[in-house]
Amino acid sequence: MTAHDSAILSRPVAVGGTALAALGVLCFSFSFPATAWALTGFGPWTAAGLRGVLAAAVAAAVLLAARAPLPDRRSWPGLLTVAAGCVVGFPLLTTLALQTSSTAHSAVVIGLLPLATAVFAALRTGARPSRTFWWAALAGAAAVGAFTVQQSGGAVGRADVHLLAALLVCAAGYAEGGRLARVMPGRLVIAWAVVAALPVSVLTAAVALAAEPVHGGPRALAGLAYTAAVSQVGGFVVWYRGMARIGVPKASQLQLAQPLLTLGWAVLVLGERLSPAAPVAALAVLACIAATQRARG
Repeated sequence: MTAHDSAILSRPVAVGGTALAALGVLCFSFSFPATAWALTGFGPWTAAGLRGVLAAAVAAAVLLAARAPLPDRRSWPGLLTVAAGCVVGFPLLTTLALQTSSTAHSAVVIGLLPLATAVFAALRTGARPSRTFWWAALAGAAAVGAFTVQQSGGAVGRADVHLLAALLVCAAGYAEGGRLARVMPGRLVIAWAVVAALPVSVLTAAVALAAEPVHGGPRALAGLAYTAAVSQVGGFVVWYRGMARIGVPKASQLQLAQPLLTLGWAVLVLGERLSPAAPVAALAVLACIAATQRARG
């Protein structure tokens, strides 16, 4: 096969990988509104614990359908990192934040997540994106950060501490999951991570159900179902598969669009008002995404 033929064959792979990663971002963009729905009927610890338990049921079905063997010993440290960051830490911390923070303000986590993920990936995998990539990533993160801070009035409180911690643990989980997705199917990466976190999820749900009131309701149940089936499992399946095809740094930059998608859902579903600065931020983010996708990473 010639180099020309190889380049032609690699284009569909890159396009397909970008489409899969973008679908993952779309799935994740509704996570905060869905969590807000869940909080109308459940306490934050209950919502986070039940989310993990229900997600484990979906993940177990995925593993059984795939007849997946147990991962080898070398994969477990990475899987536990994904479990701690993406299955336990991020859902719980962002749910706690959404008690007192609006969806718009909480979206700052997603705005800064691509840059943090790229940094973790570079440290963990030895990836060395180009200087152009880094400048575009920094510009995109700055644009989203400025937009979301402007939305919140620049206040810093307990919710911001939760969001910062969520950002760090999720970025580590994303980077590790993207690395593992190169050696095992993405659906198995998240499925095993969710199952590994089940003891913590069960304990959290059991203790929280005894301490927090439960009101239920269709909206709360729908939000809980979405976060468990889509945010925790389905979105990660396509997300990790996309990351494996186009690389962790490039895939992570697609998430720069996620805060704006989340804000759109917040307006349509939660009735929040959108700042006039949104169109400006949208254009800046799209420009940065285009730059990172063109840069070698």
